[in-house]
Amino acid sequence: MDINLVVVFLISIFLSILIIRVTVSLMYVFSLADEPDDAHKLHDMHTPFVGGIGVLAALCYALTILINHYPEHLQKCIVLAACSILIYITGFVDDAIKLGYKLRFVIQTIVALLMIIFGGVVLHELGGLLFGFPLQLGVFGIAFTLIATIGGINALNMIDGIDGLSGSIALTSLLLIGVTAYLAEDHHNLILICALAGGVIGFLYYNLRHFYQHRARVFLGDNGSMLLGLMFAWLLVDLSQNPNPAITPVTAIWLFSVPLMDMFGVMLRRMSAGQSPFAADRQHLHHLLMRSGLRVTEIVFTMVFLHCLLGIIGLTGMYLGVPEFTMLLGFIIVSTGYFYLTYKPLRFIALLRNFHILLNTRLGFAPVSNNKVLIGNYTKNETEVIAKTVSDELGPELDYWLRVFKKSPEPGDSGKKFAITLHIWLDKKDRASKDMVRLYIASLQRQLIDRQGIHLHRFSNRKTDFDSAIDAAGGAFGESKVKSRRRLGPQALSFEVVR
Repeated sequence: MDINLVVVFLISIFLSILIIRVTVSLMYVFSLADEPDDAHKLHDMHTPFVGGIGVLAALCYALTILINHYPEHLQKCIVLAACSILIYITGFVDDAIKLGYKLRFVIQTIVALLMIIFGGVVLHELGGLLFGFPLQLGVFGIAFTLIATIGGINALNMIDGIDGLSGSIALTSLLLIGVTAYLAEDHHNLILICALAGGVIGFLYYNLRHFYQHRARVFLGDNGSMLLGLMFAWLLVDLSQNPNPAITPVTAIWLFSVPLMDMFGVMLRRMSAGQSPFAADRQHLHHLLMRSGLRVTEIVFTMVFLHCLLGIIGLTGMYLGVPEFTMLLGFIIVSTGYFYLTYKPLRFIALLRNFHILLNTRLGFAPVSNNKVLIGNYTKNETEVIAKTVSDELGPELDYWLRVFKKSPEPGDSGKKFAITLHIWLDKKDRASKDMVRLYIASLQRQLIDRQGIHLHRFSNRKTDFDSAIDAAGGAFGESKVKSRRRLGPQALSFEVVR
């Protein structure tokens, strides 16, 4: 092959960065940006939603190469271009004026049918699931491909919730898929994968947080997430159905594992609660990790690591010749375990918080939210009394947790002593208003003073993105007010319990 993949990759990165930069300027000129709301978005700054244009530019560049070097794939390339442009425009309009989910599904269905009928990208069989023999789909192939494509388009869109997450997940999948295409010598798809990976990296240049960039300057938007979702559906179906397939159909779901598990988990939880599976909420995995106390960068690392691990498991099973039915059963077990853990979000959050505290303790680090000296000094019995008092006063109405820290022995201590912090989480969709929280805190303060003569001292106002700068103006609760670059929800009201 006379096409230098490294050159394709590097040009795609440069092209993506350049196109996004130019488009961002136009978006500000026309006042088009992603606006915050009180429902489920985690930002309150107008941010351009043009990350997808960089991916689309890289894709068009790849298609130009493919048409010139692989004329036998001309029709396939034209169909891919048409499908990509249509889904991108749909996503862009949705970002700008908010389309209904029914209309989005209609357009996604049209795109999937174009891919199937004119592009020839369709699931004919699901691999050796019948005791090693191929499970042929026959006339059900079109319906199965249609469902899989719409699911793929929406899975990545649903996981696009915090800076750097969807792009990093997409890049991880592209790298793993690229390995399979390279080993199978599928040059046609390998060019496409290299270009898309470059386009995603160009987007992450603006979206991923790092030392010199504390928040995303550009969002992927529905235009970008739906486009990438379509590309994964196209690639995974095509690579698994070629005459010499690079992957098995079962391996495809392992390579797209985290978005799929998150999508089905969220939809099942919504339906079990009597809600529409398409209703927006804040119960995705990244939301739960955020509420457990992890920073945005830690959430991205955790989910990318999990996604990469599951993808590697899928590839390892395929290359070692593990029966496809066994691999399918393994994925079902993993997915069921994930759904069980997250079925009750508050229980899952509490589990993560305890694990986070234990990990920090074992590594010798202070919890991320506590950067001041803890001055509580209580015996074990006193600590139990305080915990019971908090539980009695706050009850199940508030989402809160207590952190208990073992203190270093001081002269005169007769036994182990502990310091305590209390954290109350407020969501933008509060189950209790701030006025109610004031009443709860006031009642709790009276009980603590009456029983043990101790006080609550507000020492931080922690934002979930941890981009905070102290402002001495004073806040609604009489504490030091925190002025954040991005006022995200949920946030934690944090108190020390002190004498």
